[in-house]
Amino acid sequence: MGHAAFNSNAYLHHIALNTTQPLELAKFYEKALSIERKPIKGGWVLSGGRRKVLILTNKQNSLRFVGFACQDSNSFKALKRDFMEKGLKTVQDDKSLFDHENFYVIDCDGNKIYFGLTRNKKDQNSNLYAPLQHITFTSENLDNFVDFYVNKLGFKISDKVINKKGELTTCFMRSNQEHHTVACFLSDKSGLDHYSFEAGTWEWIKNWCDHFSKQNIQLIWGPGRHGPGNNLFAFIEDLDGNKIEISAELEIVHDRQPKKWPHEPKTLNLWGNAIMRS
Repeated sequence: MGHAAFNSNAYLHHIALNTTQPLELAKFYEKALSIERKPIKGGWVLSGGRRKVLILTNKQNSLRFVGFACQDSNSFKALKRDFMEKGLKTVQDDKSLFDHENFYVIDCDGNKIYFGLTRNKKDQNSNLYAPLQHITFTSENLDNFVDFYVNKLGFKISDKVINKKGELTTCFMRSNQEHHTVACFLSDKSGLDHYSFEAGTWEWIKNWCDHFSKQNIQLIWGPGRHGPGNNLFAFIEDLDGNKIEISAELEIVHDRQPKKWPHEPKTLNLWGNAIMRS
């Protein structure tokens, strides 16, 4: 079994959100994430401090697409070749923030996932550190989701959460050596659960929480510490109800077997209460 995404050292580069209130949401992200907003056709692009979010006008609030950047041109070409050999339909367009070398696939739940190469453009500075790092989905068919990301896209499994019936309820997967760049919870609906920025240290978690307080943005969860990944976290929510995580000290996985965790609140938060998805 190949590990195309992992071998390309892919990392989460940007996400795009559909919204019925693009200007209001863009203003929220500008102050909440301390990044600059610029108008584009159909919405706004916000960037700074290795954080990039597209806000796009739509009749409903939802995830529009996700963009993963490959390490270099050779790994990008190898990734695309692997996908095509597996029968995946790859489509190139100019809708993402990547240069002309890009394509997207549609995953088993209908999520649009881009892979591409970054443009050689200097990012705007920000006084707060936390690059975009991972995205977490929900799925009505988690086993199918994991099979697609592992066996089709080439992610590696880091950890699994198993309930008392022996059923998979959460899976953490990586496309580089960070513990997870994609995760998924079993749920009664499929879609976006949250996305996360990696602040690196506890000190930066504190700085972010102080920043949110100054902006009158309340935490909805944390600070706490996850079991899988062992990362510190704090969550806020945007105007559309999308959950945003600031994470720190995420495990770097070298060569180990996936761990199994029990489906219980302590797995999600070693320190306190948990937001259970199923």
